[in-house]
Amino acid sequence: MQKKLLNAKQEQILTQWNLAKDCLRGCEVWQFEQRETIITQGALLDRLLFVLGGKAKVCTLADNGKNLVLAYYISDGIIGDMEFAMKKDEAATTMVALSNFQCIALPILPNETYLRQNSLFINTMAKGLAEKLQLSSENFLSAAFYPGKQRLCGYILQSAYKNFFTDNLTDVAATIGMSYRHMFRLLNDLITAGVLQKAEGGYEIIQPAQLKNFANGYL
Repeated sequence: MQKKLLNAKQEQILTQWNLAKDCLRGCEVWQFEQRETIITQGALLDRLLFVLGGKAKVCTLADNGKNLVLAYYISDGIIGDMEFAMKKDEAATTMVALSNFQCIALPILPNETYLRQNSLFINTMAKGLAEKLQLSSENFLSAAFYPGKQRLCGYILQSAYKNFFTDNLTDVAATIGMSYRHMFRLLNDLITAGVLQKAEGGYEIIQPAQLKNFANGYL
């Protein structure tokens, strides 16, 4: 992770959340590389992170305590809003960057009074929390009821960034609810069909329209 000061354009983004830069203390820009862990479930989370660019997956630990199970993806919005709303300082989830990822880090303690008394900010944050709940529910239903190929294609489609898919395949199998061997066989079928192409560090999506058809159940 790299840290740097905000520029004028990044300061302006805070106004989208009804926050005045002059009322805030200690803001920084944090930059993460692809596959870098942004936050870890159970670790201290004493900042709100406002997404500037990139894409990340938000996961919880599986029952075995090792694999990560997908909750939802994030490419905008706030990280740490649920913990802030519940007044907890431990991260409820793990978040991993799927691409280079950039965010504004706002320390909570010196800014808490201003944030909690800012009704416009609180309302905007609440809307974002409701949207995350909906996404998490949709991913649960997908993992529970859709055929394996449909689940895999939907996962690839959602997690890909600029038509490139890179992820820990063990976590992928756990998330979509199938054995690693079966998931890998389906992945190779997509390569054979010309939908995907193996590349360094992941898979390039060659036929995004066909992948979307598979994800929508047109198998």
